Amino acid sequence: MEKTKQELPKWFKGQLYDKGEEVTNPFSGQSYELTAEELSMYDFIIGANNLAERGLITSPKIINDMRKGITWFRKNNPEAYYVLLD
Repeated sequence: MEKTKQELPKWFKGQLYDKGEEVTNPFSGQSYELTAEELSMYDFIIGANNLAERGLITSPKIINDMRKGITWFRKNNPEAYYVLLD
């Protein structure tokens, strides 16, 4: 079943991919097929989280955007959220 095109929020300034792909959770080994929009948001969340954990970003705006991205992801695809991000 083909998903309808999802809208990324206006605040999202990350890279927008043309197509989705399967992503694997490195901790559980579970995989999930993401749309282009979901993959774009997923990469933004993971990248921001990795930089924040290393202390390389301290901008409250980026941290806030990461949290908003997690909320967007949870709302738009709860199943993929629980497989990949929870």
